[in-house]
Amino acid sequence: MSIRIPPEQGPNPELAYLDEAFMKSPPARMIRVQCELLEVEQRLRAQNVRNTVVFFGSARMRAQDECGGDPVYERMAPYYEGARRLAHMMANYSTRLPERKKFHICSGGGPGIMEAANRGAFEAGHRSIALGISLPFEQSINRYATPELSFNFHYFFIRKFWFFFLTRALVVFPGGFGTMDEFFEMMTVIQTRKAKKHVPVILYGNQFWNEVMNLPALAKWGTISPEDLSLFHHADSPEEAFEIIREDFEAHYLQMPDPYKPEE
Repeated sequence: MSIRIPPEQGPNPELAYLDEAFMKSPPARMIRVQCELLEVEQRLRAQNVRNTVVFFGSARMRAQDECGGDPVYERMAPYYEGARRLAHMMANYSTRLPERKKFHICSGGGPGIMEAANRGAFEAGHRSIALGISLPFEQSINRYATPELSFNFHYFFIRKFWFFFLTRALVVFPGGFGTMDEFFEMMTVIQTRKAKKHVPVILYGNQFWNEVMNLPALAKWGTISPEDLSLFHHADSPEEAFEIIREDFEAHYLQMPDPYKPEE
């Protein structure tokens, strides 16, 4: 029987949370989900972020000077400018509010309407939030978002949680599948009163929304209640959207006693 001689030094196993292969494995999925909840929460708390106004809309829109004469981009450019101006107005409005009622402009962090929202806040001299998503095709955070308030998510559902958790108002600009998904997801939470807080929702751009969605037909067919159509507003200009939010804030959000907790 041979005698095994042990090595001079014992094994030095890697800490589990430093094991990249394990952390990216299916068994560690719940850990990754928790990271996208806890890391974001800690960073937002550290940056004193309590409230947001969220902008949704297409990533495919461009500023007027970047359309290159393309008629499709030219047609949609006013919406980019509308988001940019509204974000600028809202950011300035926030500075006039009590400290615990101030809010940050928040977008999905990409190009198009998302860029316009972050850009409007940036040009007003204010910080803004970018909740990005990792996609198979390249999409980076736009350059107008505040670096310390920029995030990149793997899980869509966690990203949606953060969109709604802190929001005090939602403005939905023309968009595609992603915008529709986010709009209906938020409307479902509001309609079912799953969230107790009051959130004004604005569909920006009547020509677009009236053409692509016939929401009154849902009430006609009985799939929603007629009063559900009052859960959102319509606006065709930054000024109109701003006044809707301002009036709603004065009637609801600003009347809530401090501290106004996100879960309320």
